[in-house]
Amino acid sequence: MCYNCGCGKPDNDMGNPKNITNKTFEEAAKAAKQTSEEAKRKTYETLKKEFEKKK
Repeated sequence: MCYNCGCGKPDNDMGNPKNITNKTFEEAAKAAKQTSEEAKRKTYETLKKEFEKKK
C-alpha cells in the first residue's frame, strides 16, 4: 500500500512514486546499511514517539 493512503497494498504506489511503499523502505535501508525490516521498525518507533508528543 502506499503506507500513507491506507489501501492495504504495501507494494502499490497507486500510480504516484512519491507514495511510501515497501520499495521506499528498501531504498532507505540500503542508504542506512540496514535491512528493510530494521528501517520499518525504526520508522515505527520514531512515529510512536512523534504521536506521543502530540498528546
